Amino acid sequence: MESPPARPTPPRPVPRSRLYEQVADQISTWIIENGLLPGDRLPPERELAQRLGVSRATLSQALVALEVIGAVVVRHGDGTVLTERARTAPVIEAIRAHADRLPEIIEARDALESKLAALAASRRTDADLTAIRSALETMERDIEAGGRGVEGDEAFHGAVTAAARSELLAQMMIAIHDLIRETRLESLSQPGRPRESLAGHRKVADAIADGDPEAAALAMHEHVMLVSDVALLRDRP
Repeated sequence: MESPPARPTPPRPVPRSRLYEQVADQISTWIIENGLLPGDRLPPERELAQRLGVSRATLSQALVALEVIGAVVVRHGDGTVLTERARTAPVIEAIRAHADRLPEIIEARDALESKLAALAASRRTDADLTAIRSALETMERDIEAGGRGVEGDEAFHGAVTAAARSELLAQMMIAIHDLIRETRLESLSQPGRPRESLAGHRKVADAIADGDPEAAALAMHEHVMLVSDVALLRDRP
């Protein structure tokens, strides 16, 4: 007796596009259709939201997604500036590829930076502490002026890495620098996150200044977990 034919495997569902992905794609299409070039600026957010018929919140998330994939640069007080990648398609696929690799980036960052913070607490010099505090001040000034504190954030983690005096770990951080910057942009663009990140930095800095490796590692772990809570992961369909 012949066995019944095997049932065909049902097709996999097509992932639904999230609204901000659709808006990011709309912006990319609008850029190409209007002949905008690298260095050109997008209209102010209020005007662009009206043109696209979306809320400011959705537009802001779309612009962050475009910034994360390197299509635009958002400068405080200078608007949204197009890069060489602004006319590169497809946008939605690039955004999803970034979201897919986020969990691994977070794991690597937590492992590396927690260890670096512990080593920094054991090996830091007065000059290292000065550099760490200077980065915190830079971040705070930017946040007070309405910015996201991206440069100060990056300088802080760079100062902690330098204080750890581990050439191999520093090289590993360089290898994932661009990936970490993507998550930094996404995280610091969320409401309230810059000040939360600054508070986390201060806990790490205090533990390093106290020469407490365990406290420094724990503070860095908690900080990385906080800033890794990003919309690109929460909103995945």
